[in-house]
Amino acid sequence: MLTRSAASSEPSPVVRTESIQGKHSLPDDILQNMGFRTFVTSDMKEISFIIPKVDAVLLSVGPDQVGGWRSRVLAQRSLPMFWWCDTHTFPSNACKLDAGIDGLIGPHMSSLEIHCALILGVNHYFQRTEWQQEREQLLSKLEERKWVDQAKRILCEIKGISEAEAYDFLRKQAMNERKRMVDVATSIVKVYQILQDQNKGGRKR
Repeated sequence: MLTRSAASSEPSPVVRTESIQGKHSLPDDILQNMGFRTFVTSDMKEISFIIPKVDAVLLSVGPDQVGGWRSRVLAQRSLPMFWWCDTHTFPSNACKLDAGIDGLIGPHMSSLEIHCALILGVNHYFQRTEWQQEREQLLSKLEERKWVDQAKRILCEIKGISEAEAYDFLRKQAMNERKRMVDVATSIVKVYQILQDQNKGGRKR
């Protein structure tokens, strides 16, 4: 199942089927002939209603509008994102994909080529989202490590203990409070920063 969106203010001529019928192949005609069910809309309210029912999105807009429409659709739901590339949506010699687009489909592609493009695009989507999730997890772990390292330095300074002892203190404190170590570390760092700011303010007076 696919859905296709167009610009709400000035729709691309590709969307206006009555004005180009018989002159150009439309993505809806091609996809429906392949057995896909398509929903065509340029209204975000309609998209919000349709988006739970579809498996992919096909944008039929100009290159300068791809990013905006991709962001608006993804705000509703994460889906494989394709771009319909023809002389109306990209009137130049080359189609350049937006970073968040998983593939393109054009009017001169055969049914087999479109089918392969859809399969490759969906695979690319899953690989891309998996990589994004791994990246977010890595960034989260790095952020947690930063708080723990800061807390260890503070404990070493205040208590006059080693880093190993400071780490052991954080671990035991987290167990006692039934919290994650990073949460205990964050609390220590923030309280220490507040005390430091208060001390600086007192000295200025």
